[in-house]
Amino acid sequence: MNVFCCLKSFSLIAVLGLCSCSQSPPVVDIKPGGNSSGYGATAAVSSNYNPVPAGSPAKSPTQLYSEANVKRDYIPKGTHGRKVKRTLRPRYITIHSTQNYSSQADAWQHSKALKNGALSCRKVKGGNRIGYLTWHYTVDQSVAVQHLPTNEQGEHADYDGPGNNYSIGIEMCENRGNDRARTLDRTAKLTAYLMHQYKIPINRVVPHYHWPRFGHDPMHKNCPHFLLDNGRPGKKWRQYQAQIKKHYDSITKPAGGMF
Repeated sequence: MNVFCCLKSFSLIAVLGLCSCSQSPPVVDIKPGGNSSGYGATAAVSSNYNPVPAGSPAKSPTQLYSEANVKRDYIPKGTHGRKVKRTLRPRYITIHSTQNYSSQADAWQHSKALKNGALSCRKVKGGNRIGYLTWHYTVDQSVAVQHLPTNEQGEHADYDGPGNNYSIGIEMCENRGNDRARTLDRTAKLTAYLMHQYKIPINRVVPHYHWPRFGHDPMHKNCPHFLLDNGRPGKKWRQYQAQIKKHYDSITKPAGGMF
């Protein structure tokens, strides 16, 4: 059964037209007047992965977290996507892209939409469990904004499947003018930090594609589309995992090599 992202009509969404990389998002015309020309373009930046140089200086987890520039801006407890708390013990990290090309759709604007309940969805048995899209972090070229504590489940991957039940969800912004290479590297730093915090191995850092959406055709979502090859994980995804792993390997380890 399809789950539609229903945008509530208030001023923020009239400007933004937000609809993130949902579990099954609709096509949304985000330009007033219905002219969507140019909205399919990705960020006008280099597609290089900006890998960490070999022999990068060791960093503490705190340093890496600081470089990711994480800012907390939680959805208020008891409202919208946090009406019901589902405990999360993270075993995976799921990487998404927003597929939102509005020039204003940066990390902070996504945070506003989440806090205002703008990303509401139809709640159905076997589908969206809470009536809203939620995830843990949105990352752009400048900041990583945190929307949920990492001990609470989001609604970003596969309904009542392991993607939502066991993974931290990270969305990467695609707004026009956003530097994709910087966004990718900031996301890699955040991911490496979370791997360290929760003892998550690199093979459990997965794209949204990883989680099947039973009853949908195609079953696997082409997300994050710019890190997949022909809609599937391949060379690009392996390169990005290597970038994350280099940041992870740069973290200072105590004597004996154990965390």
